[in-house]
Amino acid sequence: METLMVSSISYCCLTKLNSRNFNLSSLFSPSFPNSISPNSFPCSNFSTHRRARTNKRTLIISKSATQDEWLKSLPDKKKPLYSHSLPCVEAWLKQLGFFQSNDDRAVWFIEKPDWHAKLSLDVTDLYIRYLKSGPGNLDKDMERRFSYALSREDIENAILGGP
Repeated sequence: METLMVSSISYCCLTKLNSRNFNLSSLFSPSFPNSISPNSFPCSNFSTHRRARTNKRTLIISKSATQDEWLKSLPDKKKPLYSHSLPCVEAWLKQLGFFQSNDDRAVWFIEKPDWHAKLSLDVTDLYIRYLKSGPGNLDKDMERRFSYALSREDIENAILGGP
């Protein structure tokens, strides 16, 4: 199981923290190690431990536990994508095999044996660009646009159907 230090808590978990009125500034306060408790965090795999030499506590949160929580809270697959929270959409994309860009948090990539694609979460629509540079025999990049009013199931079927 992959764990993250507090300096790299995923946006998904931070959003959940914010939604529970957790004050993120307390993570950076001088009293940080003593200002938090397991009840402060929604992630199911929470622990603090003391380091041997520095006597400081380090917060460790399981990335997979947080993603599993968001997947469990996904609305019905027949509901429009606009009814899904951003953390739920992100967990869903990860479940499909997408990975998030380090440069732009709204851009995701997927590499299938027959094709590679770049997905962009725009303000009004979801864009997927099937890349000519990937496997397959595309003459040029091919882009499709999907409204967030479409169901998650319809978007998933269209995206995974390939170019």
